[in-house]
Amino acid sequence: MEELNAVFLSLGANLGQREDQINQAIWLMNNEGIRVIGQSRFFYSKAMGYESNYEFCNVAIKVLTAYNPITLLNVLKKIERNIGRLEKSTFGQYQDRLIDIDIIFFNNLSFNDDQLTIPHPFWAIRPFVYIPILELIDRRLI
Repeated sequence: MEELNAVFLSLGANLGQREDQINQAIWLMNNEGIRVIGQSRFFYSKAMGYESNYEFCNVAIKVLTAYNPITLLNVLKKIERNIGRLEKSTFGQYQDRLIDIDIIFFNNLSFNDDQLTIPHPFWAIRPFVYIPILELIDRRLI
């Protein structure tokens, strides 16, 4: 029997049909060996780190997967591309997007390489990440 990893993901969009794109990403995950076992409510907020005329819709999900962190990252990037996400033109610059999927926590793992850092380095300063995750951990907190 394969060992399953418990992973928290943050999904967000501020272009197009935001909720539909997030739901499509979740549906695609379930077809890619990523089993969704929990989902927060949608959380709406202004863009952080840059100016935008479009409000973000975010959600946190908890998933189980047999993938290792890098394989999971590659599958998530494929899902983003399937929904229409373009790669960032310049590393570190934020921009409006159809979908964004970030790995926030992966079991109790600390991991850092040139592709991925776990836990996500900014999760604790982004309310659109930590509030939905807290809701998943204990719905009585929200």
